Amino acid sequence: MRRRFIPALVALCSFGLSSAHADEVQVAVAANFTAPIQAMAADFEKTTGHKLVSSFGATGQFYAQIKNGAPFEVFLAADDSTPAKLEKEGEAVADSRFTYAIGTLALWSAKPGYVDDQGAVLKGNSYKHLSIANPKTAPYGLAATQVLEQLGLTQAVAGKLVQGENITQAQQFVATGNAELGFVALSQIYKDGKVTSGSAWVVPAKLHEPIRQDAVLLNKGKDNPAAKALLDYLKGAQAGQVLTAYGYSR
Repeated sequence: MRRRFIPALVALCSFGLSSAHADEVQVAVAANFTAPIQAMAADFEKTTGHKLVSSFGATGQFYAQIKNGAPFEVFLAADDSTPAKLEKEGEAVADSRFTYAIGTLALWSAKPGYVDDQGAVLKGNSYKHLSIANPKTAPYGLAATQVLEQLGLTQAVAGKLVQGENITQAQQFVATGNAELGFVALSQIYKDGKVTSGSAWVVPAKLHEPIRQDAVLLNKGKDNPAAKALLDYLKGAQAGQVLTAYGYSR
């Protein structure tokens, strides 16, 4: 039986440069990295002549799809354990894995002034709903639960949690007012050194395990020049500038 793979969010990142030698690369991209990879796409195509076809979703969901034969050639995960697991299981090219970004977690509200710069709002009872991504499939959701545990708030907020399947949905719950605040990826609300809307607390890294986001070349991309070019591009200076603009580090 042939399986169909329908990621939650799909974007075609192509910008019109044609080349007789151009190739496309099918990329599974963790939802938190949506804006950065879209910002990189035009420069990547201009620089290499290759095109990105990017699908966005939760890392855990992509793992299941890759195991079931999805046509992805490169995986940009939101953690380092899932790519390592795929490599160990023979689904990825050995020694192709590396950390392309280190993510930052933020507590965010669409309301200006609602979230203070120390996150003290979490300990108050002024909110009814707190949005997080599914901690079983989304590393940023797992990090959020670790923060709550470190702050001793796990039981106190249990009845307030609204869970998105990925970090994009978690952010949308807050953006639409279905949750007063939520844990999101800083990259979703940050650009060029400032929070772009609402109010936020940048969560100290010491409150959760590092969000090391690894890239890996999947078996289906081992003979595709565009796949290898993308991995090289992610290690370069241009990609580094985009990472910084969206609040990531390396």
